[in-house]
Amino acid sequence: MEQQFKYKRILLKLSGEVLAGNKKTGIDFDTVEPICEAIRDVNNLGVQVGIVVGGGNFWRGRSSGNMDRARADHIGMLATVMNSLALADTLEQLGVEVRVQTAIEMKQIAEPYIRLRAIHHFEKGRVVIFGCGTGMPYFSTDTAASLRAAEINADIMLKATNVDGVYDKDPNKYPDAVKFDTLTHAIIVEQGLGVMDSTAAAMCKDNNIPILVFNLNDPQNIVRAVKGEDIGTIVQD
Repeated sequence: MEQQFKYKRILLKLSGEVLAGNKKTGIDFDTVEPICEAIRDVNNLGVQVGIVVGGGNFWRGRSSGNMDRARADHIGMLATVMNSLALADTLEQLGVEVRVQTAIEMKQIAEPYIRLRAIHHFEKGRVVIFGCGTGMPYFSTDTAASLRAAEINADIMLKATNVDGVYDKDPNKYPDAVKFDTLTHAIIVEQGLGVMDSTAAAMCKDNNIPILVFNLNDPQNIVRAVKGEDIGTIVQD
C-alpha cells in the first residue's frame, strides 16, 4: 500500500486563541472538535503527532500590567495545561489514544515531560500534547514548539495560523501584501516577518527543522500539510 503521508513525525503548534473560536476567549468545543477530527485523521494515517498549544485564550502575559513577568508567564503556562486537557478529552472522545505531558510537574493530572517516554508513546500510536511551554518564563510557546520539535526529532513543525502563509506585511491590513511560497529561517529572523519569535526561528534553523505556516480556518489543512500538498509557506534552508 502506498504511503499516504510525507512526514512521519510532526510537531503541530496551535495557538490558544484558535481554540476560542468566535467566542474570542475560553474554549469553544464546536471549534475544537473539527481540529481534533483532523488530528485523528492524521494519526490514522500512521503519522506520529506531537502538539504544543498556547494559552492566549485564557491569559496574555504581555497585557498583565505591572505584574512580575515570571509570574505572569507561569499563569500562562497553567493556561496551556487547560487547553491541553481539553484537546486530550476531545481526541479521546474521537477514539484517539492521547497523553498529556507537562514541563512543570503536576502528576495528579498529567505525566511529567520525559523525552524518551514521549517517543515511546509516538511509537505506540498515541498523540502527545506538551503543556506548560518550556517550563521556564521568558520563553514563548513558539519557542517551546521549536524545542520539542528538536527533542523528538520531528520531520517538520506545522504552525497553524489565521492566514494562509507568510506575507511581507499583514494581509489583514494591507491588500497589496505579497505571500511567500518558500522562505529561509534567516529571512524570518532578519526581516522580522512575525511568523514566530526570533528565538523559535533560530532554534529551527540550528536544528534543520522546516516550518510550514498554513491556515487553520479549514482544519483539514492539517491533513493536507502532512500529505505534502501545496499549501501555506514552507520555511527551510
